[in-house]
Amino acid sequence: MNKSIDQLARQAGEWLRGEGPMHEIVISTRIRLARNIAGFTFLTRADAEMRAEIADTIQAAVRKAKDLRGFTHVDVDQLDELGRNLLVERQLISRQHAEGSGARKVAFDPSEASSLMINEEDHLRIQVMRSGLQLEEAWKQINSIDDALEKHLEYAFHPQFGYLTTCPTNIGTGIRVSVMLHLPALRLTNEFERVGQAAKDMKLAVRGLFGEGTEALGDFFQVSNQITLGREETEIIDDFHHVVIPKIVEYEQAARAALLEKRLHALDDKLFRAIGTLQSARLMSSNEAMQYLSHVRMGLHTGRIKTIDLQTINELFIQTQPAHLQFLQGQRLTGEQRSIARASLIRARLSHN
Repeated sequence: MNKSIDQLARQAGEWLRGEGPMHEIVISTRIRLARNIAGFTFLTRADAEMRAEIADTIQAAVRKAKDLRGFTHVDVDQLDELGRNLLVERQLISRQHAEGSGARKVAFDPSEASSLMINEEDHLRIQVMRSGLQLEEAWKQINSIDDALEKHLEYAFHPQFGYLTTCPTNIGTGIRVSVMLHLPALRLTNEFERVGQAAKDMKLAVRGLFGEGTEALGDFFQVSNQITLGREETEIIDDFHHVVIPKIVEYEQAARAALLEKRLHALDDKLFRAIGTLQSARLMSSNEAMQYLSHVRMGLHTGRIKTIDLQTINELFIQTQPAHLQFLQGQRLTGEQRSIARASLIRARLSHN
C-alpha cells in the first residue's frame, strides 16, 4: 500500500461532502481547464524523454506558485494499479490518466477541491471541484490557479483559436464544465430520457460516475459541455447555472413528488428493502452497494428514512469502492473477499446509526 495516499481512503473527499446549494440532487460541480505548454509537442507525438521534461517543467511551476505550495505531489507512473484506482475513485485523476503510460503526475490541495493532472491528454488539466452547485465559486478558484501557473508557464495560445489542445473540441477556452447529479427518481419512473433529450438539444454530454465510457453507478450522472470554441467561459457557466442544471433538478424533483404522491407504498418498499439488505447482507458487490445506498440517500432527502445519518451514507459511497475498500483493509483482496469485506463494513457502519 502507498502510504502517501493511504490516508485519502479514510475521508469522504470534496465530491461527496454533501454540502452546498441543491446538494440533495447536485452532488458536485467540477470545472476543468485544458492547457499545453508552448515549445513542446502534444503528448500524442511526445517521446518518453519529452514527456518527462514536460512533467518536470509543470511540476516546478506548481512548486513555485505561491498559492499552490501546500499541494501534495504524487507520481502516478510510480503508483501500482490499486493506488491509481484509488485516485480515480476520489475523482482526483481520470481513468485515462490512470491507464496511461510514461511520466505523468498529479498534485492536489489538502481539501481535494483542486487538482492538477500532468500529462493526461494535454500537458496540464487544472480541476476544481465543489460540493453542490457552486459554479461561480469553482470558476473563481480555477481562474486564480490558472493565473498563478501562467506566471511561471507559457501556454500554447493562438490569437484566433485561443488555447491549443490535443482534442479539437477543447480548443478555445479549454473549459469543461461538469455537474454530477443524483437522479434515482427519474430512473425509477422511467423518465430519464427527458434528461437525455434536454442534453442533446443543448449539445451536452451525459456520462456515468467516473466520466466518459463509464456506467451510471448509484444513479449518479455527469452532465458536461461538449464545445468550447466560440463561447466565453462565463457564458458556458451561466448556461449551466441558470438553465441546464435547474431544468434537470426540476425533472428529478417532479419525479420524486410523483413517487411520494402516487406510488408511496412501492417507493417505501424499495427504500426499506434497500436498508434491510444493507444491514443484513453477507456478500455485496460494488454495483449492488451503490444502488442500495442510492435508494437510501433518496429516502433521506424525501423524508421517508430518518434513522440513518446522511454523512454515513456519503462516506460509504466512496469507502465501498474496490480500491478504497482494499486500502481500508490494508491488503489486496479477491473479488469474493471484497464482497465479504464490503458487506461487513456496511453492516458495521449502519449499526451505529
